[in-house]
Amino acid sequence: MNNTSMYLKQNVVAEPLFNQWYVWSYLISPATCPLYVANLHLKIMESFVSAPQIHAAAYKNPEMIGGPFINYDASKVNEIEALLEKTRKEQSHMLEFSEAIKSLDKMLVSEADGYSLEPLYQKIPDALRGYVELIYDLHNNPSFRFIEGLMYKSRYYDTSLQSMVLSLINGDYRPFVFSTPRLETPECLRLKMPFKSEGLDELFKMKNVAQPVGYIKDVLNIEDKDDELLASFFTEEAPPAPSRYTGDGVRVRYFSHACILIESNGTSILTDPVVSYKYDTDLDRFTFADLPDRIDYIVITHNHQDHCMYETLLQLRHKVGCVIVPRSSGAWVDPSLKWILQTIGFDNVREIDEMESIPVDGGTITGLPFLGEHCDLNIRTKTAYLVNLKGNSILIGADSCNIEPRLYQHVHDLVGDLDVLFLGMECDGAPLTWLYGPLLTNPVPRRMDRSRKLNGSNFDQAIDLVDRLNPKQVYVYAMGLEPWLIYLTSLQYEDDDLPIVESKKFVEACNKRDVQTETLFCKKEIFLT
Repeated sequence: MNNTSMYLKQNVVAEPLFNQWYVWSYLISPATCPLYVANLHLKIMESFVSAPQIHAAAYKNPEMIGGPFINYDASKVNEIEALLEKTRKEQSHMLEFSEAIKSLDKMLVSEADGYSLEPLYQKIPDALRGYVELIYDLHNNPSFRFIEGLMYKSRYYDTSLQSMVLSLINGDYRPFVFSTPRLETPECLRLKMPFKSEGLDELFKMKNVAQPVGYIKDVLNIEDKDDELLASFFTEEAPPAPSRYTGDGVRVRYFSHACILIESNGTSILTDPVVSYKYDTDLDRFTFADLPDRIDYIVITHNHQDHCMYETLLQLRHKVGCVIVPRSSGAWVDPSLKWILQTIGFDNVREIDEMESIPVDGGTITGLPFLGEHCDLNIRTKTAYLVNLKGNSILIGADSCNIEPRLYQHVHDLVGDLDVLFLGMECDGAPLTWLYGPLLTNPVPRRMDRSRKLNGSNFDQAIDLVDRLNPKQVYVYAMGLEPWLIYLTSLQYEDDDLPIVESKKFVEACNKRDVQTETLFCKKEIFLT
C-alpha cells in the first residue's frame, strides 16, 4: 500500500447504513427501529420480490419518487430476497418487538379503564417487559413510554448491523435513498463498523490532513483485496485550507436546504447540516471544503431526515464542539436525539428547552417554540433557534408552521424585532402515514391521513409571522429546490406547485413592504454589521 501522504477526495460519498438501509434517526433508536424494520423494510422487500416490474415502472415515474418502491430491476430479485430472509432470521426479535407493541396497545385500549395500571404490568408482552412504563393522560387515556436509555443497552440496539459505504460522485443525481436497500457493488467499499468508531473520524480528517493510505487501511481494517478500490478514494492534491471568518461583524452562508453557517470572529454555528460534495458542476454551491476547521456548535431543529442527516453529521463529528438538540417528549413516537447522538459518538450533546438560552462567545443561542409539521403527534423534538451574535438577531425557523399567530406575538414581546428570519414554506407536505405510518398500530382513514400533513407555513401564515416579528431581511429556505437533494427529499417542484406559488407570493409581498426577501437556491452569503 502506497506510503505517500494522501487526502480523502472531496467527492467521496459516505452513506451510513443499518442492515443495508440508509440511516435516519428512527433507524438508530431501538425504540422505533424494530417498527420500521417490520412495517416498512419487510413490506417493501416482499412487494419487490413478488412484483419487481411494478417497482421498476414506478421508479421511472418522477411523481412516484419517494414512494415505497425499490430502485432496482428484476435482476436484483435474488439479492433482495436473500436480504429479506436474512432480516427475518437474524432480526426475529425485532419483529417480535413490533408485534408486542401492537399487542400492548390493544391490551391497554381494552383493559385500561382509568383505574390503577399496576395490575396490567403483568400482561405486558414479554419482549417489552422492563422497557416500558404505562401511563394515563389527564383524561384517563392509556399509553406508554419507553425507558429509552435502557434499550440502548439491550439486544434491540445492535451495532453489528451498522456500516458505512464509500463511493465516488461526479454529478448531482443520486437515487432516492429511503426506500431501497444498498446492495454490494464493485465500485463501493463497505466499512463494517459501528457509527461511533473513531476510525471514521480518522478517515474524514483526511479531507484536510494528509496521511498514508496504508495508515487508514490499518485503522479501518481494510482487506488486501480492496487496496485498489480504497486507493481510488484518495488524491495527492491538497484542498484549500479551511479557515474561520475573522471579520468584525457576522457572516452568514447558505449551504443548501436548511443548512446555514453563522460565523463571527469567535464563534461558528452550523444549522441542520446537509452539505454538498465537491465536483465539477454548473451550479455553484458551498461544500465540505468551505467549512471551517472547527465548528463550535451544530444546532438541529428537528428529527426529520432532511434536517438531521447522519451522512453529513458523521463526517463532521471530529471537528464539532457541541451539538444542541431539542428535548424529547418521552413519547415512544419521539425518540431522544440526545441519546441517538451520544450513542453514535458525539461527546458533547446538549438539550435545549423553549425559551432557554445558551451563552456563546459574542452572544446566545435561544430555543424558540416550533409548531406544526409533525402531523399533530406528541413530538416535542422540534425547536426553532434565535441566534444573537455580535448584536445581530437571526431566527432559524426551519419548517415552523404559524398555526397559532399569538405565539409569535408573545415571542416578539420578549425578543423584539429581528434582523434576519429564515423560514421554510413547504406548505403542501406528505401525509401522516408517509413518515410515521410504521409507528401506528391501527390503520388511519384516508381523509384523516391527508388532513394531518408535514406542512410548513403557507403565504398567510408566513406573512403574519413577518408582521409580528418585524425582520429586516427574510429568506425562504428548506424548500428542497437544489437538484442534488432529490435523493433526500424526493421533491421536484414545478412553477405551479403550491409551495412555489405561495413562496413567490410571499417574497413579492415582503419586498413591497421594503423587507429584503428572497427564496434561497444553491448559495448565498450575507454580511451583518
